[in-house]
Amino acid sequence: MYVNNPYGYRQGEIVSGAYGDVNGDGVTDYVYLTAVQSVDPSSPYVEQITLNIQDGLTKNVYVIPLDESGNSGYEPTVFLGDFTKDGIMDILISIQSGGSGAFTFNYIYSFVNNRARKLFDFEQYNQLNQYTVTYLNQYKISVQSLATGQTYLIDISGRGADYLSRIYNEDGMLKEPITGMADGVSGFYPVDMDRDGVYEVQAYQKISGLYHADSFGYVINTLQWDGQKFAIWQQWMAIFGNE
Repeated sequence: MYVNNPYGYRQGEIVSGAYGDVNGDGVTDYVYLTAVQSVDPSSPYVEQITLNIQDGLTKNVYVIPLDESGNSGYEPTVFLGDFTKDGIMDILISIQSGGSGAFTFNYIYSFVNNRARKLFDFEQYNQLNQYTVTYLNQYKISVQSLATGQTYLIDISGRGADYLSRIYNEDGMLKEPITGMADGVSGFYPVDMDRDGVYEVQAYQKISGLYHADSFGYVINTLQWDGQKFAIWQQWMAIFGNE
């Protein structure tokens, strides 16, 4: 099945879809994503990902372009669930960027009364949720959330002699100040933590050291709708174990 897309010069193919009442009229709607396939037919990369909503009652189709900075990638998916406690399903979209940082492009939309309203935007979230990653003496790393003020300490003494000798003297003191890095969202998952039928979202952000593959774990923010925005309800630091 093919539908016209707002970019005009090519047609988009349906790549993900779900059924549910998203406009609040009690009739099941069809929510689907369209995208233009890569020029290379063997590649799973897609472009111009667009949100489409077919009103179950009138059969009218509403077309909602995504931001150009986050409308291409791999494995775009759509999930329907009530995130705002109004009893009406909202629309969660997640797209894998495919880059070295394994970022995801994520959106949540409300479509009550057939009016699209963006409730969550990944770029704004990444700007507001940043972290300092600092190597400390005695084989430790400090991760501080600038949004919440929480600080997490990671013991890296099990990293191995080759790794540690690049950073520390034999007495465990830093050879020089070193900072690590924190990525934007690289995982975005709907969860119902308190089993009340209203979904929260868990956003994962990778914490790395000297380079991206030198990863220590993830900061996991559980986000809850507060009536105006998705706010941090719980924050954890998940650390990889040593082999």
